Amino acid sequence: MALMVLGEDEVKARSLVARTAFGLRRMGLAVLDQLYPPVCAACGAPLAEGGGLCASCFMQLRPITSPFCPVLGLPFETDEGVGMLSAEAIADPPPFGRARAALAYGEMVGTLVSRLKYGDRVELATFCGRLMAAAGREFWEAEPVLVPVPLHPSRLRFRRYNQSLLLAQAVGRITGLTVDPHLVVRHKRTRQQVGLSGDGRLRNVQGAFVTHPRALERLAGRPVVLVDDVYTTGATVKAVTRALKKGGAEQVDVLTFARVVIGDDVPI
Repeated sequence: MALMVLGEDEVKARSLVARTAFGLRRMGLAVLDQLYPPVCAACGAPLAEGGGLCASCFMQLRPITSPFCPVLGLPFETDEGVGMLSAEAIADPPPFGRARAALAYGEMVGTLVSRLKYGDRVELATFCGRLMAAAGREFWEAEPVLVPVPLHPSRLRFRRYNQSLLLAQAVGRITGLTVDPHLVVRHKRTRQQVGLSGDGRLRNVQGAFVTHPRALERLAGRPVVLVDDVYTTGATVKAVTRALKKGGAEQVDVLTFARVVIGDDVPI
């Protein structure tokens, strides 16, 4: 392949264009900040930069940190020792390998997810993605493909965007990993999971997902990390995992912004 060598004048010209574009972008952001000053996504308090939380609201988040179940990522109150599984993981082993979440679900997380999901606050995906990238750090060495949990086309037309895809793209920008939004398709329209029992959620999504006919080629031997906003009972990610395994994926892990923790009294 022939190499293109740029002349000195062309190098200077391209550099000038790049500096000008950067300057215009910064000017544009400054104008936007004047017209729409950045505020806390939860309480509306002024911020230095947009798309995040003020210190008071941030302190209400509950990060999930070690010790936790190595399979389901459920936090333990005390260190149970290396390899100790949660009762849920023992009683009902999931089809995926590991699940990790950045935060325990609570009122503040519910506010953020609702505003991202239904309130057109798409800039929140960047904030959530930073926390998710840190929570999933043990996944990244294997260079997995990031796969968002898909929406049915009819629901996507109604919402106009898939929040799981926005989260996957945010994590992808941080980690440099590939995002494949077409590896899994939701071909069965299901009712929303909110308000359904655990068994009802499982029945609702049973058979709802299929993989791309060239899934093996698209994966090229790489593992998959499924990306979603909230892990509640795991019914959805389990259904997607089964579809991926049927399509040839060998390793599937799960990464969510938050997860419901057993014993927490939170409506979802």
